[in-house]
Amino acid sequence: MPFIIRMFFRGCTWRRKTKEKVIYLTFDDGPVPETTPYLLDLLDEYGWKATFFCVGENVQRHPELYREILARGHRTGNHTFNHLRGTRCSTEEYVDNVHKAAEYIDSPLFRPPHGRMKGNQRRRLREQYEIIMWDVLTRDYNKLLSPDYILGKIRRLSRNGSIVVYHDSVKARNNLLATLPRAIEFWNEQGFRCGLL
Repeated sequence: MPFIIRMFFRGCTWRRKTKEKVIYLTFDDGPVPETTPYLLDLLDEYGWKATFFCVGENVQRHPELYREILARGHRTGNHTFNHLRGTRCSTEEYVDNVHKAAEYIDSPLFRPPHGRMKGNQRRRLREQYEIIMWDVLTRDYNKLLSPDYILGKIRRLSRNGSIVVYHDSVKARNNLLATLPRAIEFWNEQGFRCGLL
């Protein structure tokens, strides 16, 4: 993410500063039955753990999937109740939506959908949450991007402490499943290990 954009989001975590070869793998927008169970099996197969930024209404619909994420040793974060874009609503509406999601998601971590929120929203939420952004956005939800393009981006941008964003949504499923095994194999070959936020 360009420095100028990060300057507008001071106080947010874009990457963990570390000399260790650690990748923080994250998934947004789930849990959904079409993608999340397969993803959990895949992560088990490779022995990797991740942080799932869950949408509250998806957890409300699929509480068993949320419990399964935690039971398998992963971590969760709040991603609003309705995948609300902060720039399109008031601070009160946004914060209330995050609090509604917190009724279903017990976590000190928050990620704004689309990475967009107003300064007042950020300041209010920082009182209760560590706001997690990213330094590697796969854009796996974009059907115009090929798996090879996405994988090339991951290989080029991954570094110590990188926070990588995938999506366990229906829209991202094809690119996710085509690239995640190869990405994990690449990280393993490069000596990276997984970390939990």
